[in-house]
Formats: sequence, structure tokens, C-alpha cells
Amino acid sequence: MADKVLVCKDCGAEFTFTEGEQAFYKEKGFENEPQRCPDCRKAKKQQRSNRQPRPNNTGNRW
Repeated sequence: MADKVLVCKDCGAEFTFTEGEQAFYKEKGFENEPQRCPDCRKAKKQQRSNRQPRPNNTGNRW
């Protein structure tokens, strides 16, 4: 297995998907290669954690 150069779907930058990362993905059972560079992955993760939780709609008055 050799390093692969991939293109980020968000910013278009090239990034390297190393042999070690490929082995990790395979070990975890991930079938798809990463689509975002490490910076965009970090930003996306931060964006998800900053979202406000949706209100819980358990108060139905039927």
C-alpha cells in the first residue's frame, strides 16, 4: 500500500492519505477514503459541535 494524494471536496487542496492512515481505516472497517483535508475535517467537526441542540418535542398535548 502506498501513500495516496487526494483532493479535498471542500477547499480543493491536495492532501496525503498515508499508508498508516489507510491501514487504520481498513482496521476500523471504513470503506471510503476521507474526502476532506485534515484542516477541513477539523473545521467540520468544530462546526458540528457548535450547533445548538434541537428542542425535544415530547410535550405533545393530544
